[in-house]
Amino acid sequence: MSQLSDRYNPKDVEQRTYKWWQDNHFFSALDQSTKPPFSATLPPPNVTGMLHMGHALDYTLQDVVIRYKRMMGFNAMWMPGQDHAGIATQAVVEKELMKQDKTRRQDLGREKFLEKVWEWKETYGDRILEQCKRLGLSLDWDRARFTLDEKSSQSVEKAFVELFKKDLIYRGTRLVNWSPKLESAISDLEVDNQQQKGSIYHLKYPIENSTDFIQIATTRPETLLGDTAVAVHPEDSRYKDLVGKYVILPIVNRKIKIVSDTYVDQEFGSGAVKITPAHDFNDYQLGKRHDLEMINILNRDGTLNENMPKEYQGLSVKDARDKILIELKRLEFFVKEEPHTLNTPICSRTGCVVEPMLSKQWFVKINDLAIPAKRVVESGTISFEPEMWTKTYLHWMNNIDDWCISRQLWWGHRIPVWYCKDCDHHTCAIGKVSTCEKCNSKNIEQDEDVLDTWFSSALWPFSTLGWPEDTEGLKTFYPNDLLITGHDIIFFWVARMIMMGLHFMEDVPFRKIYMHGIVRDSQGRKMSKSLGNGIDPLEIIEKEGADALRFCLLSQVQGGKDLKFSEQRLETARNFMNKIWNASRFSLTVLEGFEAPKDGTSATVATVDLSLPDIWITQKLADTIEEVNKSLLNYKFSEAANALYHFTWNELCDWYIEFIKPIVYGTNESEKKATQMVLAQTLNRTLRLLSPFTPFIAEELFSKMPIKSGSCMGDQYPTLETEKDWLKIASREKAKELDIVKDVIVAIRNIRGENRIKHSDKLEVSLVIASPELQKVLGENKSFILQMAGLKTCAVTDAANMQKCAVNVVTTEWGKIEVVVPLEGLVDFDEEVKRVEKAIEKLQKDIGLLERKFNNESFIKNAPPEIVEADKLQMKNVKQEIRVLSEHLLRLK
Repeated sequence: MSQLSDRYNPKDVEQRTYKWWQDNHFFSALDQSTKPPFSATLPPPNVTGMLHMGHALDYTLQDVVIRYKRMMGFNAMWMPGQDHAGIATQAVVEKELMKQDKTRRQDLGREKFLEKVWEWKETYGDRILEQCKRLGLSLDWDRARFTLDEKSSQSVEKAFVELFKKDLIYRGTRLVNWSPKLESAISDLEVDNQQQKGSIYHLKYPIENSTDFIQIATTRPETLLGDTAVAVHPEDSRYKDLVGKYVILPIVNRKIKIVSDTYVDQEFGSGAVKITPAHDFNDYQLGKRHDLEMINILNRDGTLNENMPKEYQGLSVKDARDKILIELKRLEFFVKEEPHTLNTPICSRTGCVVEPMLSKQWFVKINDLAIPAKRVVESGTISFEPEMWTKTYLHWMNNIDDWCISRQLWWGHRIPVWYCKDCDHHTCAIGKVSTCEKCNSKNIEQDEDVLDTWFSSALWPFSTLGWPEDTEGLKTFYPNDLLITGHDIIFFWVARMIMMGLHFMEDVPFRKIYMHGIVRDSQGRKMSKSLGNGIDPLEIIEKEGADALRFCLLSQVQGGKDLKFSEQRLETARNFMNKIWNASRFSLTVLEGFEAPKDGTSATVATVDLSLPDIWITQKLADTIEEVNKSLLNYKFSEAANALYHFTWNELCDWYIEFIKPIVYGTNESEKKATQMVLAQTLNRTLRLLSPFTPFIAEELFSKMPIKSGSCMGDQYPTLETEKDWLKIASREKAKELDIVKDVIVAIRNIRGENRIKHSDKLEVSLVIASPELQKVLGENKSFILQMAGLKTCAVTDAANMQKCAVNVVTTEWGKIEVVVPLEGLVDFDEEVKRVEKAIEKLQKDIGLLERKFNNESFIKNAPPEIVEADKLQMKNVKQEIRVLSEHLLRLK
């Protein structure tokens, strides 16, 4: 039997173990198998990405489920892959080019630039996937995919062409988020709204054929040049006579109409606002309602364009603002400026201000795709965990806009549309097109734009399995059983996968969606570079090990809620790993000479040889197996992790191992062999239970155990059904007996601690018990109490002299136990009086709280009967404890 080193060192274990798993193909699933399938897909990280705490949480949750399902006998497939991350990757490579030789992508041209990007991808692109291995993720690496690989390109082209031919994709001019630095449309996900100091500018526009003015308030005076209306609220009596009239737009001298619309906030500024439909999303919607002209004032780089007066053309937005304000003041149209906090949209990739801008783009018509995507959630075909995200999803789907899928980039899936310069026809087709499908002209050119990265990601659940080919993998693993992801991409990715899956596969892409929150720092702040509070999971793995990081996250994750990461939690998880290691190290020592049963883990022992601790730990193991399985099946990760923590640390390590030391070091060979068998069997099952959560340490320890199979992760996950033969030795009634013994030991230890009595002082204790059942239980197990409480004597009696004694009360279903410890010569009696008075005061507060509950008619009427009964029982027990302590106080005085 292998022995263990003095302390657990993750560096000695993790990379060696992971290589062994990979070399033996433990992560591989089969396209055809007699096992039931279970599948999930890794949300593909960006090829530019580095592992961060959000990844660590997201991926660990998925790994727990996959490892659990694999051990439960499923043909479990977890698809790995990466996203080409169009904007991020292009930005990284452009920055590198500028740093190396001051070369811009435009200097290289499209083909040469793309060669550079592929070179970068081959050199650096797999970093995050290698980092995933450090976390212990059991991904099916042989299936790894990339959203820009050849198979994905085929899927994307097929999807685009089919949607185009069904009139579900169109090209049109609409308002989009525009990044002037990227010179591209971007998605909402690439927009960070930041609060910045700014101003509200009050201006006046002259009313046509009048000497009067209408005063408006704006935070963006530079967009004045693109105004096509002034709007007021229909119920604003100040402006009723002006609705339908015109004002003369200052500087431009263009006539624009005054319209009424409920969009206007009467309390903002003067209650009248300028409308620039081509540069504000709310104005754009108002402009469509009122059929307003839409004037784009910007070039692709964010400077003012040829639609503006000549003196403003080519100016940046900031310079244009300054010039316009000077001119407004000169023309006496400027009223005042007030400080104001603005919600400014910032491009997360470049840091520039995002400009809403009218632009010709490609769009997916969403409405027809959204209807079935709503129905599958409303019907429960797809369910969210937690369920509250269902409402969020449906609300968004009911208010969804068409999806802008084009980007003005070079890195990505190029739009498969060719324009004929002779007849203006658009040819949309798979593969390279050389002639116009309408006039056969060769004078054609392909659209310069590429598709939004989310377009290829929307196809991910089925494109990764071979679609559009009808592969065995597609038949076996589609739809996926589970998607785990953060709630921040519910619209960008989750909803779009559902729509695309239903359209192309005529089935949902997954059955269950588990939404988790984000990992915040210990103060609850979002981790960011600006705050400098980011935590590198690789540094944690290097220092404390992957299992400690995994368990730290798993023990506190709650569906949909953000969690705070703290060093204290991490330290607890690391100490847990050390506790498991040290307990296993001790166990291997006392298991020297133990012969493993030939029939594996099914062998039992003679009941007559079992000690009460053996029966107790087996019952606690059964309870833990039941609770962990139930929690995992319901995606209650923290409940499962904390149940394992409690069992392993408290019941197995702190209590059972201490209880059995006299047995394994004793002379009764039959009892010793029985306990060795129980210990070995319990360790085997405990490590298998831990394996999905802490796979590295579980595998390493499992390999050293006398009872084991080939690998821990490849063994069977313990359930009440699979372990029923072994668990026959468990007894809930017998386990209760040892729980009572434990409570007595704890009560004695508490008296020792509260009174600062040294452990070396052997106490003389009396256990005052009226119940014959309790007298029998404690009498038979007195040796455990003597050993573990550090006693000289322990008398089990129905009466005792309680003068100058400390008394603790243990309440059981068979009656109470008064634990009496004489304090003469051991403690300061004045201090003990204070302690007891304080305890009585606390209990009286507890009674006050309970009494307020019972005096509340609403509580009595609405609370479940079992809650009311439990509170009544608590009231009874607390009153009994006060009586006992009051008697003790009298004795002390």
